Amino acid sequence: MPATVTATDPADQAGPAGTTTRTVTELADGRELIYYDRGTPPAGRTVADRRPLDAAAPSSEVRLDPLTGAWVTIAAHRQARTYHPPADECPLCPSRDGRLSEIPAADYQVAVFENRFPSLAGEPGSHPVPVSAGDPLLSSRPGVGRCEVVCFTSDHDASFADLDEDRARLVLDAWTDRTAALSARPGVEQVYCFENRGAEIGVTLAHPHGQIYALPFTTPRTARMLDRAARHRAATGRNLFEDLLAAERTSPRLVLAGEHWTAFVPFAARWPYEVHLHPNRRVPDLTRLSEAERAEFARIYLDLLRRFDNLFTDPADPAAPAGRPDDGRRRVRAPYIAAWHQAPVGQEAEFALHLQLFTVRRTADKLKYLAGTESGMEAFMNDVAPEDAARRLREAAPVQAPASTPAPTPTPTPTDGGPQG
Repeated sequence: MPATVTATDPADQAGPAGTTTRTVTELADGRELIYYDRGTPPAGRTVADRRPLDAAAPSSEVRLDPLTGAWVTIAAHRQARTYHPPADECPLCPSRDGRLSEIPAADYQVAVFENRFPSLAGEPGSHPVPVSAGDPLLSSRPGVGRCEVVCFTSDHDASFADLDEDRARLVLDAWTDRTAALSARPGVEQVYCFENRGAEIGVTLAHPHGQIYALPFTTPRTARMLDRAARHRAATGRNLFEDLLAAERTSPRLVLAGEHWTAFVPFAARWPYEVHLHPNRRVPDLTRLSEAERAEFARIYLDLLRRFDNLFTDPADPAAPAGRPDDGRRRVRAPYIAAWHQAPVGQEAEFALHLQLFTVRRTADKLKYLAGTESGMEAFMNDVAPEDAARRLREAAPVQAPASTPAPTPTPTPTDGGPQG
């Protein structure tokens, strides 16, 4: 078992409760564990991982689809990963009462660690999987990169929507810090921070958490957006994302409009309830956000998540005004995916950071499954009009709404131009 090596230093961010502190240590098998705290971290951050774990070796590869040009990750070892453990065996809870987990400390605020069953791991030159050569139809290379787990809170029964603004801001600080670190790793082309919530999404651990992938390629969706942005620039001389945001800020699909952030349902939404959250000032990734933008993000994002949780109620319960916790109806929490879209390394000029939040639930008792046209042809069909989805999200405001102002249904008007990049 390796000795625990701990280093504590500021993470160059500050929230309303003080400076964010980063404490770096190791798990028993050599994987990195990072605690993020507000202010001075407690002494428990130095507790060693006492589990008898063998060091894991990277074994995945990425293969190029010759028909689409998309890279596909092959990671057969992930079949053995932990699957729906009972709450008292959750590997993301703190180590307490003699039960050892992935988090050796007895408590934590936010914790990030290398995934024990990663899809991608290792660095160029040290990966055991060779690069294929010779046949252009069978192109493959080592699955280098990194996969990390982000634990939002030590409370097993909470969710991101239950966090207060300072804790949500601390998570943002962790995402930002890891984006900076992972973008600098050899072989990494793109950093992807995301959260999957709900069994309907396929989540295998109920504890509130997200993930960060440091990818050795540019994802297909990002590549398509970059291509569209380049075409838009060539045709108009303007930035696609700036023009899009300017148009949506005066559209009936607007959900929330803050001083620094705007949330809207996209014109061609693919999912029943899908929201895109953009900073009003175009930046390529999380590391470029200003302090004012970071401060407002927590309030806006928590508001959106709570609206998603107010969308659905048990149809068997009596009707009552939406968005009230005491209306007699059982809330049906929305399973969702929250995905940060960031510019690939070295391709920052035209891209715009934004968060995509969507649920696969279309009614309280119906889910959106990918049908043949969608799974087979990637041709989405949405049976909820984006304008109706935006209206419902505006009406689903939390009882104690954040200070951001819910947007009324606007009348589209000419604009003077989009945010400046």
